[in-house]
Amino acid sequence: MSITDTNDYEGRTVLITGGTGSFGRTVAQKLLSSGVAQVRILSRDEAKQDQMRHDLGDGRARFYVGDVRDYLSVERAARDVDYVFHAAALKQVPSCEFFPIEAVKTNVLGSENVVRASEEAGVSSLVCLSTDKAVYPVNAMGMSKAMMEKVAQSHGLNNPNAVTTVSCVRYGNVMYSRGSVIPLFISQLQAGKDLTVTDPAMTRFMMSLPSSVDLVEHAFRNARQGDLFIRKAAACTMGDLAQAVINVFRSDRRVTVIGTRHAEKVSEALANREELSRAEDMGDYFRISADKRDLNYSAFFEEGDPQQVEFTDYDSHTVDRMTVAEVEQMLLSLPEVRSELALAGIGAPERSA
Repeated sequence: MSITDTNDYEGRTVLITGGTGSFGRTVAQKLLSSGVAQVRILSRDEAKQDQMRHDLGDGRARFYVGDVRDYLSVERAARDVDYVFHAAALKQVPSCEFFPIEAVKTNVLGSENVVRASEEAGVSSLVCLSTDKAVYPVNAMGMSKAMMEKVAQSHGLNNPNAVTTVSCVRYGNVMYSRGSVIPLFISQLQAGKDLTVTDPAMTRFMMSLPSSVDLVEHAFRNARQGDLFIRKAAACTMGDLAQAVINVFRSDRRVTVIGTRHAEKVSEALANREELSRAEDMGDYFRISADKRDLNYSAFFEEGDPQQVEFTDYDSHTVDRMTVAEVEQMLLSLPEVRSELALAGIGAPERSA
């Protein structure tokens, strides 16, 4: 199944939780151009819903005010739905550190509500969005997302005859998404300020918003019960990213180091070696199957997995790292950056083929 294949989506109803965010808006636009019958947006923010309603201008977009923490609001939105994108989450690391129980309520218990409501409604496929911070998590946000993945995978383990196929996708930084660092850097330049970086040696995976949508599309097209999908990605240092933004905007501002924030990691991993030992390489993607061993203790304490020692983590410190020039080309590929350049009266250089 493919979002771009109108035969698969014609006459279908799709629910996007957290649908007023950057990802949800992009998916909604793509679905509406594919012949879908209806796109439902479930979120808490009625102001963002109203803005999105006007921006889309399409009667097939239906808006549901609700919260994934409230099962009844999820159940109401999921009725007669064919496919679900679960994007609702608390995503900011510092706020989750200060309010970890709130992260649990939304990212863990809210996800359980989405899984349960989807199964009750007879949804065909549910894809849950996760993050590289769920791998070896050191902060509350990552821990809650790791638990979300376990909730998703447990659905198939506990329900061998489940109607709904539940899978997850895991990705790193989505460039120019709401609350991400590139818009912050640009706003600092526009205000005549130096760019603030916590640690210039810190590395992160980088992915465009369309690529993140392609990852979810790949999951819908290929998912088996409990699968987790990862899109291979390049990484860069935060220092190089900041310098690339300065270069693209032809600024003379500097990079200021402010120190690591609450519970930040120097690097992020998209998959650990235990997962890679059972992963299928699908070219641009990894499919990581759920560990379907049952509660037979011998499988945990006596047998083990000798293959795990042969793999290393898929980490932003060890994958291909972009140069500053390559990061500049990546930035110029983003329509939002090119729009900011145009508003600033800066002609974007032609990108090399």
